Amino acid sequence: MMNIHRQAYQSDLKDQEWKWLKRYLPQPSTVGSKGRPQEWPPREIVNALLYLLRTGCQWRMLPHDLPPWQTVYYHFRKWCLSGLWEKINRLLREQVRQAAGREATPSAAIVDAQSVKTTLVKGVRGFDAGKKVNGRKRHIVIDTLGLLLLVMVTTGDVQDKPGAKQLLTKLFQSVALPRLELLWADGGYGGQPFVKWVKMTFGWVWQVVKRNTAVKVFEVLARRWVVERTFGWLNYYRRLSKDYEELTESSAALIYLAMSHIMLRRLAATNHFER
Repeated sequence: MMNIHRQAYQSDLKDQEWKWLKRYLPQPSTVGSKGRPQEWPPREIVNALLYLLRTGCQWRMLPHDLPPWQTVYYHFRKWCLSGLWEKINRLLREQVRQAAGREATPSAAIVDAQSVKTTLVKGVRGFDAGKKVNGRKRHIVIDTLGLLLLVMVTTGDVQDKPGAKQLLTKLFQSVALPRLELLWADGGYGGQPFVKWVKMTFGWVWQVVKRNTAVKVFEVLARRWVVERTFGWLNYYRRLSKDYEELTESSAALIYLAMSHIMLRRLAATNHFER
């Protein structure tokens, strides 16, 4: 039975956050429309997804005062297939950038990848020999504020440069970035052939940020620290500590959801995380 007067969880959307999000979600079906009327309000569906994402629990372990896990997964899968969270991530990113006094789309971006372990859940995986991780790899492009432009999840054995080629091609084809001119990356993406390929294929400048080999202590690298901070933001969401999903598109959708939640908190001035 629907319980919308339950005690709130720390992961629940605040009223200010919901005001920003609700305009982008599909309207629930009502009596008289085709199909069965939607029993649970969209806000509670999103709250259940955020509970799963923040706590890292299993689908079947969702609390009983939230919508049934089957209902939550149904909407998650439907929204995943429609690309809803990628779209919401883009719309919120533009809002955050404009609120910070920036243009809606960036002129520069940063590329990196993160290898994460998988579990016994079914799905593709591979061994990253460099990081000694058997699992999957998250290839991301972010703007200079650390906000996500695109994520692509592959098997762990996809090397940085081949992965970056797929990522940049997808970025060029699917994300409207008319002002983008410059991309930064670490030494794993170096080499003149790759720099030339990026310039000839997309017209972008590819710049590698290298470490100073003469420095023997920890050094914060210009631009590189921004993408590491983004990966750090994702650590607040325990479901992302490993890749628990059977499908890589589900993994990507949860990353878009996490980044959307971060931006909602920034826009609604509720930008804090309870421990």
